[in-house]
Amino acid sequence: MGLFLVRVALYIDGTLDPYPEGAPPMSNAQTRHSKVLIIGSGPAGYTAAVYASRAMLEPVLIQGIQPGGQLTITTDVENWPGDTSVMGPDLMVRMEAHAREMGTEIIADHINRLDLGVRPFMAHADSGTTYTADALILATGAQAKWLGLPSEEHFKGFGVSACATCDGFFYRGKEVVVIGGGNTAVEEALFLTNFASKVTLVHRRDSLRAEKILQNRLFNNPKVEVVWDHTVEEVVGADNPRGVEGVVVKHVTSGDTTTIPCAGFFVAIGHAPASELVKDQLETHMGGYVVTKADSTETSIPGVFAAGDLTDHEYRQAVTSAGMGCMAALEAERYLAAQEAETSLDAAE
Repeated sequence: MGLFLVRVALYIDGTLDPYPEGAPPMSNAQTRHSKVLIIGSGPAGYTAAVYASRAMLEPVLIQGIQPGGQLTITTDVENWPGDTSVMGPDLMVRMEAHAREMGTEIIADHINRLDLGVRPFMAHADSGTTYTADALILATGAQAKWLGLPSEEHFKGFGVSACATCDGFFYRGKEVVVIGGGNTAVEEALFLTNFASKVTLVHRRDSLRAEKILQNRLFNNPKVEVVWDHTVEEVVGADNPRGVEGVVVKHVTSGDTTTIPCAGFFVAIGHAPASELVKDQLETHMGGYVVTKADSTETSIPGVFAAGDLTDHEYRQAVTSAGMGCMAALEAERYLAAQEAETSLDAAE
């Protein structure tokens, strides 16, 4: 996989340590101010950081609980311009290094609350630090969707997963089931063939939404079987020790049910925008995506910009996220310049 930096460590009790590099937690009373605060560290966040740094805005970027975003749990990326094939984690390491080289201050912290009703904007972090900023770029991305089944919740971490690259190794020589029909599902299924003896892909329709090149690879892989026109109704397994033993699927037309034996069940039905921080403060639509003005990253609050999967419900590509990160930084620069000009004019009067 190449260079893959891991920034989390475990305390003895198993909880995550947000300061694995030895840096002590910042004082609970500390307040940090910057002209531009970027929340999120995927392609949108890191690209915004590069452009904001080039504009001499001295941005601060808060990485969040998953530094690098969704690409850190992706294997081969074949549609990033300039790279025929690149590992997702490697690409994000390069993006982070680029942002640092340009002068961005990157902080391993997690924002748990935003106050967009005050100026400067306030972001409260798990470390106890309050970050304030004159302009805010939101690039919090998206998170995996789940089916919402009680049995799915019961077996999470015990055979149910939403990340093949994280957990695929544990199913070497075993049978697994993947549910979904888009790029994510097909990529997960193909990756799992490196470990599993058999991969069954369950889809509720009679055709896939994934790119044709991915579909061709899937259909030509002897380890893969596709079950069409079915939904997953229940995950079944043992409780002592807890573990998945199969999934119950139902035909969408006949209603007939079948149990598919498996040791692992991977949910790959898409992602939802990570908009919890702003859902009651910014205008949202389409299930939580942040609304931006046409051909812009401006949100419903002046000075707050949104980029990447947080706002993009149509394309959801790394390259479009990066493009929006660029837009957000340029728009933040113009916004701050206009604010400074207005302040100077008021002072002169």
